[in-house]
Amino acid sequence: MFELVLKQKVEPCLSPEVFQEYVEVLGREKFDKFPGFKTNSEIVLSKIMDISTLYNPQIKLEIISDPSDNKFLELAATSNADFLITGNTVDFTMDEFEYTRILTPRNYWDNFKP
Repeated sequence: MFELVLKQKVEPCLSPEVFQEYVEVLGREKFDKFPGFKTNSEIVLSKIMDISTLYNPQIKLEIISDPSDNKFLELAATSNADFLITGNTVDFTMDEFEYTRILTPRNYWDNFKP
């Protein structure tokens, strides 16, 4: 995926709320046991910010069973995303939202990569 981003074959989209979730997830205590994880995650977060198009969704949705995950649909709708790629198959049980296809990373890679 990173190569696709670098070659500008895909455009990653980001909102402040989604970025904050990335920061919180990568900052979890369970990752402290991995040497260098914190430094590497800070580098990845910085790169994500640099290469992504930033959106500020003005809509609030209540569709996903875990209310905190609605921010991803809000970003998809605001950015007119073709794909929402997530490994969270527990909460994202639908295949589409409006015109955005919801896929696992494997499904995207096997079927849709440019």
